[in-house]
Amino acid sequence: MEVMYIWTDHAHHLFLGKIADFIKYIYYNNLILSLIKSDICVIGCGIVGLSTAYQISNLYPNKHIVLLEKESGPAYHQTGNNSGVIHSGIYYKPGSLKAINCREGKLNLERFCLDEGIEFETCGKVIVASTTNEIPRLQIIYNRGQLNGVKCKLICRNELKDLEPHVLGIKGIHVPETGIINYKQVCDRLLTRIIEHDINEVHYNTPVQSIVPENGKFRILTRSKEIQSSHVINCAGLYSDRITRAGGQKPDVKIIPFRGEYFKLKTNSHFLCKNLIYPVPDPNYPFLGVHFTRMIDGNVECGPNAVLAYAREGYTKLKINPFDIIESLTYPGFIKLASKFWKIGALEMWRSFSKEAFVRDLQRLVPEIKSDNLITAPSGVRAQAVSYDGNLVDDFIIQDNSGIINVCNAPSPAATSSLSIGKHILSYLEHNTNF
Repeated sequence: MEVMYIWTDHAHHLFLGKIADFIKYIYYNNLILSLIKSDICVIGCGIVGLSTAYQISNLYPNKHIVLLEKESGPAYHQTGNNSGVIHSGIYYKPGSLKAINCREGKLNLERFCLDEGIEFETCGKVIVASTTNEIPRLQIIYNRGQLNGVKCKLICRNELKDLEPHVLGIKGIHVPETGIINYKQVCDRLLTRIIEHDINEVHYNTPVQSIVPENGKFRILTRSKEIQSSHVINCAGLYSDRITRAGGQKPDVKIIPFRGEYFKLKTNSHFLCKNLIYPVPDPNYPFLGVHFTRMIDGNVECGPNAVLAYAREGYTKLKINPFDIIESLTYPGFIKLASKFWKIGALEMWRSFSKEAFVRDLQRLVPEIKSDNLITAPSGVRAQAVSYDGNLVDDFIIQDNSGIINVCNAPSPAATSSLSIGKHILSYLEHNTNF
């Protein structure tokens, strides 16, 4: 008896569906990876990663650079959520990486923008002493500015009023060379210049899972790709410590995310701030305190405060990542930090939930400001490195670990400094015998 099998459309679709499920299983379990070979793999497409790749591709156009970014585009996190200040370098300890790279980076950034037709403005800022107790700290900042080569001037109350008519202060520093810019535009142009070299590649939606040394090179594994590279540069920002560990190194610090919350002035209140108005910072605390920043688009931001974020990407109070917050709260360095600064931390938390408290701090600089002048603005998250002994790391940390260069700490002024940081990283590569 002859048996006939009829291949129906339904059976055909079922068969194809099973094949598709099998392919997905292989793909998502790293059983088949697309293989890419490169000279240099840069992890992270924020402004530091892009500036580094740009500097390398400019001087070594035959080097094949692969950039990996876990998001769907560049400048998603710290770079894309800052207030766009071109810093002068006045605050930083002379001789520190921050001071050196900020001064050089500012000049490089301005030259790049002039060459590329990117809008920026050198508008200047004032640092305001509101009480006599702040004058000695103001003098220290001025002295640092002089040592760092910053053009700045001590000014009296009347000169302060001429520059910012609505400011309350008894003395100040005028820093005319501070500027404003849109760093996303800078990143877009850097990326354009990088991929103009056809040899280079950018891969989005590609988070790094592990980095494995092998025969003098590195295998960088992601969900869908394997990159074989002679050199790895970790510019992962909020995840820089985790990428350092993924490469087999033990970082000396942990990244603790701090959310910076902002308001902005309503359009009819822009007259209260002409340019940039900053308080005298507390030298024991790395954050600058709430300040006023006119942005390149004409808006005026007010803030930020600084509170512990409940996720590394915790841009709102409701964004909670249990792993991230447990990691922060159980880290001995954070426990020691919190025990030292719990009063300041409590005030920052109170200001986070009380607009009136936020306004009172702003009124120390501009007494006329009222709650009605302000609307909520987007927040940012700062990747703050904290040492095991409970100190907030103030300077940049860039470490060369046997072919993997880890940028372990690059807070403000990293955007201003980025092109100089890129040159600094390139110098590590150039000293490597197999570069």
